[in-house]
Amino acid sequence: MLVQEFLERNAKALTGKTALICGGRRFTFGELDAMANRLANALIAHGVKRGDRVAIYLNNSVETVTGILGILKADATFVGLNRANRADKLVTILNNCQGVVLLTDVRAMGKGAGDKLFKEVPSLRNIIVCGERAASWVNGYGRVLDFNRIQADLSADRPVRRNIDLDLACLIYTSGTTGESKGVMSDHSNIVFVTQSIVEYLKNCEEDVVLSVLPLAFSYGLYQLMACLASGGTLVLEESFAFPDIVLEKMAKEKVTGFAGVPTIYSMLLGMDLSPYDLSSLRYLTNAAAGLPVEHVKRLRQTFPKTDLYLMHGLTEVARTMYLPPDQVENRPASSGIAIPGTELWVEDESGNRLGPGEVGELVVRGRNVMRGYWDAPDLSAQRFRPGPLSGERICYSGDLFKTDEEGYFYFVSRKDDIIKSRGEKVAPREVENVLYTIPGVQDAAVIGIPDPTMGQAVKAFIVAPSGSLTEAAVISHCKARLEEFMVPRQVEFRTELPKTGSGKIRRIDLK
Repeated sequence: MLVQEFLERNAKALTGKTALICGGRRFTFGELDAMANRLANALIAHGVKRGDRVAIYLNNSVETVTGILGILKADATFVGLNRANRADKLVTILNNCQGVVLLTDVRAMGKGAGDKLFKEVPSLRNIIVCGERAASWVNGYGRVLDFNRIQADLSADRPVRRNIDLDLACLIYTSGTTGESKGVMSDHSNIVFVTQSIVEYLKNCEEDVVLSVLPLAFSYGLYQLMACLASGGTLVLEESFAFPDIVLEKMAKEKVTGFAGVPTIYSMLLGMDLSPYDLSSLRYLTNAAAGLPVEHVKRLRQTFPKTDLYLMHGLTEVARTMYLPPDQVENRPASSGIAIPGTELWVEDESGNRLGPGEVGELVVRGRNVMRGYWDAPDLSAQRFRPGPLSGERICYSGDLFKTDEEGYFYFVSRKDDIIKSRGEKVAPREVENVLYTIPGVQDAAVIGIPDPTMGQAVKAFIVAPSGSLTEAAVISHCKARLEEFMVPRQVEFRTELPKTGSGKIRRIDLK
């Protein structure tokens, strides 16, 4: 099965049903399918060949959704790019993947991106511009195209299909919490498997209305779209969570049944008065990208007592690894759960030995969710993707430290690179951060290790506390009452915000 078949099947079975609500407009499955076909035919007419990389440099929009599906229908590979990336990084990624076409918007063109890209990316042949004033950028050489004109002029007939499920569907460039961005290769079978697994455990169906504020350029946002296309549900796509009131009004108006968030979003929600909004239709909430603090888990359960909360873990290299069934959240609020359907997980030490309950080691992932590797980076791929138990298979070494309990539930400890070594002891940042989040007024928190002449590394905390009344002494005193001495922060720095990736993870490298 190919990824675009999720849409094509429902374009037949549910032709007139609303598939997407975005930018004040509604699109049926049939309309989305026709739009994707037109774009695919335009790409083919301009020389895009099977396996070519076509990049999308847009915020969440109907053009982004059409781009993903149209590129796949042209037998090409879509490359999701963070719209927040600056021009220099855009050039680097396009040259890395040898992109032949770029979908972007009028605003990017207005900042001179077009001239720079054609000059510095030799492989780039065309730019497709989206937006009301796109026509003003079309030139006489045919290199800059108007998305709206494509939709008006090209055939809506489905192009001939040549790809099979082993062909590359997309490249997702990792958000780079370590500062290093790599293109993760996903074939059609990877994406189809992950989508079907997610739909199974979230129980997605035609009646679902899922609201997402997460960028489609990253896997967490992308799979909100895929799950709706596969299940026949409706996706309400917002550009961001920058204006929470507007998003909450939309949730109430559209009777949203599912909402996907990250810790920052839930922290904002928990600080708001939600009483003006009718959120009674919510069937489930999900969290991924970064672990949700235990304090926030408890408060979400109190705020939404009739809504299922799914705590999840994933990484771009496998999309999703585990989920915690909602009936386990109250008893195991610190757990990331069990393996998603159809996969196997275990914890290993540095010698390759599988570890038992309570022992900390690296999470290893086995299943069809293990992606193809990193684009044009065989050495890095060999480090992350290694031979598995069966001859010829690959498994993924996540770089995340976990432990399990006696019942087999997994608990995130830390990224391997984030462990702090203080006074000969190992400190997991999340353990300290969970305590910080129990302090009234703390909206966001992160912990790193800083050089110390006597301790090796000392713990430093970064805190966002909008009220401004919290002091360093109060934070340290709170931690001393709840943590062992070597885990207590020696320094506390207050900030108005913490640096984050486009997918919502805190960029500790920027704090360091």
